[in-house]
Amino acid sequence: MIGANEIRDRFRQRGFIADEATATALQLALGLDKPLLIEGPAGVGKTESAKVLADVLETRLIRLQCYEGLDAMSALYEWNYPRQMLHARLSEGGGATLAEREAQIFSEPFLLERPLLRAIRALRQTVLLIDEIDRSDEEFEAFLLEVLSEHQVTIPEIGTVRANYEPCVVLTSNRTRELSEALRRRCLYLWIDYPSLAKEVEIVRAKVPAIDTKLAASVAAFVQAVRRHRLIKTPGVAETLDWAHALVALDARAIDDDTVSETLGCVLKDEADIRHVRAEVASRGAAAVVATGETTE
Repeated sequence: MIGANEIRDRFRQRGFIADEATATALQLALGLDKPLLIEGPAGVGKTESAKVLADVLETRLIRLQCYEGLDAMSALYEWNYPRQMLHARLSEGGGATLAEREAQIFSEPFLLERPLLRAIRALRQTVLLIDEIDRSDEEFEAFLLEVLSEHQVTIPEIGTVRANYEPCVVLTSNRTRELSEALRRRCLYLWIDYPSLAKEVEIVRAKVPAIDTKLAASVAAFVQAVRRHRLIKTPGVAETLDWAHALVALDARAIDDDTVSETLGCVLKDEADIRHVRAEVASRGAAAVVATGETTE
């Protein structure tokens, strides 16, 4: 079983700064063959952790993006209806019975794999990312629980398909609704929160290697200070990185009032939040806001 320290090292090589809790949770998910449920605020690296894990394991990432109204068939499989219709028309008058023609059109060549079936039928272990499970309905969550427990699905026209290699399953949730106790019991659990200032600086420097060290610290400190405000949309690490990339592209050397005002849309994604932070920068100055982020850690 791959160890936690090795996971941390391999993640770091790929620009993902994983703490001990994250590395241990991934180690146990792999070693115990159990799904890992990762919760936390938006933009803190939940989805990215699954992507990096697939890269570390040198295997395929299969992603199921959840949404309201997602049903079992959309996640498992569908039939290629246009191709079935074409085949049915072309086979008319060929002498086959109705049962034979039905068997032909509901067969492997007309089956469209969706993420869950693709992961189950994979010829080697994959990483199955079930992203934002909290966006799906409770009915789909119950169906998913059965699939994860049995590692098999039944296609009425073909039969039961069992996994030759159980996928490493990572589920993510932003907690827009409470998940069932049954699903939680089935999974290992990891909470990823906003990082500390020191860790966020490390993340920025790992993901944006072209950034100046002092500017990276200022960017992280400013975002840390902004997060302490009551905002409609609190910026995650993803927004910190977007801003860092933007400042490098603009050849910025420091964070001043004008730079903040012109690029705040990289950090905040709501007009009311932008007005609120701009007012504070106008009142106190960007340097004071940065200092607030630096001194409250």
